[in-house]
Amino acid sequence: MTPGGRVTTDSSADQQGLVGRAADAVEQATDTRALDVVARLGFAALAVVHILIGFIAVRLAFGGNGEAEPTGALEEVAEGQLGTPALWICAVGCAGLALWQLSEATLRARHLPTGKRIGKHISSGALAVIYGSMAGTFARFALGDGPDSSESTVDFTRTLLASGIGILLVFATAAVVLGIGVHFVVKGLRRGFRPELRKFEDTRRGRLIEVIGVVGHVAKGLALLLVGGLFVLAGLHRNPQESTGLDGSLKALQYHPMGVYVLTIIAIGLICYGVFAVVRAMFGRM
Repeated sequence: MTPGGRVTTDSSADQQGLVGRAADAVEQATDTRALDVVARLGFAALAVVHILIGFIAVRLAFGGNGEAEPTGALEEVAEGQLGTPALWICAVGCAGLALWQLSEATLRARHLPTGKRIGKHISSGALAVIYGSMAGTFARFALGDGPDSSESTVDFTRTLLASGIGILLVFATAAVVLGIGVHFVVKGLRRGFRPELRKFEDTRRGRLIEVIGVVGHVAKGLALLLVGGLFVLAGLHRNPQESTGLDGSLKALQYHPMGVYVLTIIAIGLICYGVFAVVRAMFGRM
């Protein structure tokens, strides 16, 4: 090997070492008590949203009104006496949670074997986007400019259908939502959330939390399966009005023979998921 080649190799190794040290420094910076607290606050904020959606869904099952979706829940928060400050706190928490998931998808994932690393890139990366989007939604409501997610979903589907491969895009979106729904159902049935709450293993309280976790994850999964099913219908009928999000899917249950009972079960399950998320925020492993 020529001296020139040797210099190039050494230079490349130095650059890789520099990048590695920089990544280690950033990873260490994100592994702080402050980010841990903010991320837990984000979990708590999402827990409150699920609990509120569950209560709104119970109200719908008994003939009441409301929007059983994140924006409907946030509207109720915004109308409270401390609505605006609470929404800003939740926005900061979700932003911190998004940052934490981003560090999981990039900095910490690099230590994993190739197969697990790719899975971590996908799962934590997707969660970073979702939590970041929720942070933006909280902020918009705090500013008095909250969107209606049912209308947003319809507009999103209409935009997809307007493109050249619109139907394929709608079906792809449906597949993603259905896949996430199946993931939650399977995670609940297999108790895949256990590693998140090892503090309560083999205790009476732990068994109760486990039951709540199973019911909550399965209910959340079923709700997402309903949403995904509406995307499928929108694609089959080429009608964006049929993809009305979580609120539309739950309200549609009211017009089926056993729908009210199913709606009530899902509503209670969503409340259970919110309660589980509160415990996760307080005692879970980060």
